[in-house]
Amino acid sequence: MTDKDYMQRALILAKKGMGFVNPNPMVGAVIVKDGRMIGEGYHQRYGELHAERNAFANCTEDCTGAVLYVTLEPCCHHGKTPPCTEAIIEHHISRVVIGSSDPNPLVAGKGVQILREHGIEVVEGVMKKECDELNEIFMHYITTKLPFVTMKYAMTTDGKIAAYTGDSKWITSEETRIYAQRDRLRHSAIMAGIGTVLADDPMLTCRLENARNPIRIICDSGLKIPLDSHIVQTAKEIPTIIAACRDDSGSAKELEKHGCRIIMTKPDNGHTDLRELTEILGSEKIDSILLEGGAALNWSALKSGIVSKVKTYIAPKIFGGAAAKSPVSGTGVASPDDAFMLKDSTVKQIGNDILIESRVADVYGNR
Repeated sequence: MTDKDYMQRALILAKKGMGFVNPNPMVGAVIVKDGRMIGEGYHQRYGELHAERNAFANCTEDCTGAVLYVTLEPCCHHGKTPPCTEAIIEHHISRVVIGSSDPNPLVAGKGVQILREHGIEVVEGVMKKECDELNEIFMHYITTKLPFVTMKYAMTTDGKIAAYTGDSKWITSEETRIYAQRDRLRHSAIMAGIGTVLADDPMLTCRLENARNPIRIICDSGLKIPLDSHIVQTAKEIPTIIAACRDDSGSAKELEKHGCRIIMTKPDNGHTDLRELTEILGSEKIDSILLEGGAALNWSALKSGIVSKVKTYIAPKIFGGAAAKSPVSGTGVASPDDAFMLKDSTVKQIGNDILIESRVADVYGNR
């Protein structure tokens, strides 16, 4: 087997931590000696052992002279756990193969330097693209201190998110909807607008087996969310934030009694200021937000510059109808030259549906 083969195994391991390690990165590690894998591990939960230390804990024999494959540069600072570089040195590893460099200023090349100073051979950049993509949320958050926001929606081939009657269940197949639940698992929080709550009364939970629910964030400028909605009624069980800029209904205290947390921002044209909101959330270690709002919230998020990625699920069907809603409403741009530009697009088929993933070219926090 080659370095790439072992790194591929480390990537598979790393993905097992999805949804449980935020705001830390997903990391996998494999220990190889004499062409045999003798230990492997991954970062399982935030605050617990890192991948390298778990791999050593699971090792079946002496590691002296072995090779360590790890998807991210080993840490070299004391956080919730001791430095992984210390464990690598103590176990007499002779060679370390790394996928991604760690952009965390506390690491950022220092881990590699320490290993080399102790006579350990270090190879960097093996399957770098795949390792970087795995932790795009972490890479963005650690460098900007702002959440990585993914705007996600499902639409028909003619660009409709609902029929002209407003009926939107269901656009994509059940297979695609199950696949999309992984988006809710991967992100720390899920955001929707008051319009979605009033129209659908959703739960906004993750329905995968043994998964954890994301923090729910409802953009509700005037605190109009009904007290009997599913969101409010389950707020004591599932962390729930209502983001507003005024209290039209005088219901703030009642919402708080039900377990909701209220975040007030300054008004932005009468609505919640999404930039201020994301800055507050980022300061509280919320590293990522899945935006599952309606067309109005999608426009506001794009206009405010907080969206990092767009995930478009497309079903092979046509609704038609001049009044049928599209994924993004608002004023729109005045000309094609003013469009929000997307880049690095990839296409994946899920059953008969198609998923297009694209990065937003100009994101707030990256300017």
